[in-house]
Amino acid sequence: MPAIDDLILFTQVIEHSSFSKVADLNSITKSVVSKRISKLEKELGVQLLYRTTRKLSLTEAGEVLYRRAKNLNQVAQSAFNAIAGYSESMSGHIRISVPTISGELVLAEVISDFCNRHPGLTVDMSMENDFVDLVADNYDLVIRTGYLEDSSLIARHLTNSRWVICASPAYLERNGIPQTPTALARHNCLGYTYQSTGTFDWQFTRDNQVYTHKVSGNFASDNAGALKKAALAGNGIAYLPSCFVYDEFHKNELTEILADHVGKVVGIYAVYPYTRTPSKRIHALIEHIREGYVQMKDMF
Repeated sequence: MPAIDDLILFTQVIEHSSFSKVADLNSITKSVVSKRISKLEKELGVQLLYRTTRKLSLTEAGEVLYRRAKNLNQVAQSAFNAIAGYSESMSGHIRISVPTISGELVLAEVISDFCNRHPGLTVDMSMENDFVDLVADNYDLVIRTGYLEDSSLIARHLTNSRWVICASPAYLERNGIPQTPTALARHNCLGYTYQSTGTFDWQFTRDNQVYTHKVSGNFASDNAGALKKAALAGNGIAYLPSCFVYDEFHKNELTEILADHVGKVVGIYAVYPYTRTPSKRIHALIEHIREGYVQMKDMF
């Protein structure tokens, strides 16, 4: 089987369109690069490159190999980064941004406990729901929910947050209990403006498929705490993270409805820049946070 190093060298040649540039990048000679590409072609039994004095171009086999191998270098670098800094001492300062709900329910206690376990460390935790610019705002780590589109960031999955539809017993006694999503048309639904699908676009499942159903109501907010208070006051039906109403369910202050129809599950991730090698203290903090979520899994 061809050496992984030769596959990585091949992808570099394609990306830089030059044997010379790749030679300089790897501190080897141009002839060594050429010999290793020729060796790779011989081992695979196919020609990968058309070589002329002016340019390099891929053969059909070369195109197939490049598409499959082009991520090898990133994967290898990510693996090396994962253990980089493990010889460092657990000291220094960490700036972290976390969502308000997770910060209040889980992370304030978990992260302060982490600081107590490592006296040489200090942590500054900011709680906000906007997705901050990690590099521009100089954050070392961000905890965020939902899908991440920025490919320059590395995201480690920590847990999933299940959402629930709920209302107070008093509201349901006055207005009845909706049995299907369409029955929500007769109810006052409380909108969450931070919801990625839309303020009044709620997610449900049907035949194991997630779909969006539009509801309506007279009150919306970008703050989940405000929606919970409105629901507790009997003023409508809310769609909230289960962890956020866990205590209210156990106290019978809120009642879950449409449990068999709800389709919203959101991933929670630890995020840091791809270009920044995470230190030992960042890896340790991520693992400590993950364990904190695991210990409180019943809430989620």
